[in-house]
Amino acid sequence: KQKTAYEIMPSLVGSEMCIRDRVKPDPAFDYKTGKLSEISKILISEEIYTDSNKGTRATNEKLNQVFKTTDPAKIAEIIMKKGELNLTTEQRKKMTSEKRKQLVTFIAKTYVDPRSHLPHPPLRIEQALDDGRVSIDPFKNIDEQVKEVVEKLRPIIPLKSENIILEISVPAQFVAQSYTVLKSTGTLKKEDWQTNGSLKAILEIPAAARPHVIDRLGSITKGTATVEVVK
Repeated sequence: KQKTAYEIMPSLVGSEMCIRDRVKPDPAFDYKTGKLSEISKILISEEIYTDSNKGTRATNEKLNQVFKTTDPAKIAEIIMKKGELNLTTEQRKKMTSEKRKQLVTFIAKTYVDPRSHLPHPPLRIEQALDDGRVSIDPFKNIDEQVKEVVEKLRPIIPLKSENIILEISVPAQFVAQSYTVLKSTGTLKKEDWQTNGSLKAILEIPAAARPHVIDRLGSITKGTATVEVVK
């Protein structure tokens, strides 16, 4: 089934005309979300229309004016990057659900309850989103909307973003795996390598990440690592 999924808006073309490219909705969705990389797999045809419903094709002059090229594949790439995606109901629901999960995970790892200095469980954050009727924009990335989402959640659950400093000691036989965890979790402020191969480190992390760090190091070192909050 043919469906116009993307269009370049008038503000981008500098006129009242919208130039459209006919694409397959599901492959287009996968391309837009990064699951598909070949532009040729999303195109129904290599024709660019000024009115796809009427079958009116854009002239080469207009294509050069707007896109600086007449190559359909290159034009399609521009449209996919800058155009609006008209999602099906199922696609929008799926995309919004995935974005919501990403936001919940980010908030749980970055923000804490200022009273306990511990992160809220993801289920509590999910419930707060429901209680506050907080809408999630499937097109915006996490950084663009997390601040607004958090502000809407604060009347329901207390949230605070704060960092803590940990002093960590890791026995020599577990240093290699542990070091990878430390580097990926926070900022290593100090590394003190001992003569016996063990490591003493000062690590700065989001307060909400403390349980994760303790669990991961405990699992890797079989409970032999020590973790103390310095600040």
